[in-house]
Amino acid sequence: MNHKFAREGFEQQLIQQQEEKPNSLLLGKRIPKDFFITQGTGESDLTIHAGSYHLALREAGIERHNIMVYSSTLPSIATEIKKPKSQDQGAVMETIMAVSNAKTGERASAGIVFGWLHHKKTNEKYGGVVCEYNGNDSEGDVKKMLQGNIMELYENGYSEDYVLKDPKFIIKSFIPKKKFGTALVALCFTNYVYPVIKQ
Repeated sequence: MNHKFAREGFEQQLIQQQEEKPNSLLLGKRIPKDFFITQGTGESDLTIHAGSYHLALREAGIERHNIMVYSSTLPSIATEIKKPKSQDQGAVMETIMAVSNAKTGERASAGIVFGWLHHKKTNEKYGGVVCEYNGNDSEGDVKKMLQGNIMELYENGYSEDYVLKDPKFIIKSFIPKKKFGTALVALCFTNYVYPVIKQ
C-alpha cells in the first residue's frame, strides 16, 4: 500500500466529512501555552518507577497526573505561570522533563535550561529552545553542560536570524541514602490553543 496516498485520501475524507457537517470544526495542531516549573527528589528501598520516581513526582506536586514528555521547543505564545495549588486526578500532564535515577551513595542530577529567541531585526519573539540533562554530575558541572548544549543548539539553526535571550536554569541534584533515588525537573503545560482551520 502507498502510505502517502492513503494518508492524503484520509485527510481529504476528513475535510469532506467536515464540509458535510457544518456544526463541526476542523482543528490544526494544538499549541502549548501556559506552563509552570517544578522539581523534586524521591528515594525508596523498593523500586524506581513506583518508588523513587513516584515520590519525586509527589515532591514536585504532579504525582496525580498521567505524565507525557515532549521534546525541546517552546512556541512563541508559551508563558510561565505559578504552579497551580491543586491537581486533577488522572488528568494528562504534558511536560518537558529531565529525570535522573541513581543508587545508594550515587548522585542523581536532573537539569533543564530554556531561553527565548527574538528576531534580530524586529525583536519579535519567535519561540523558545530547551535542553535537558540527566546524569550524575555536580550542579556546577550540570550548569556548564546545559550552557554548552543550548548554545550549540542555538548556533546550529537559529543564530543567523535570532538572538537567544534570558536563559533560565533549573537543576535538582542529590545523593540518595536508600536503595533507589530519582531527581527530576520539568516544565508542565496547563492549557493549549487550538487553531480552527475550518468552521
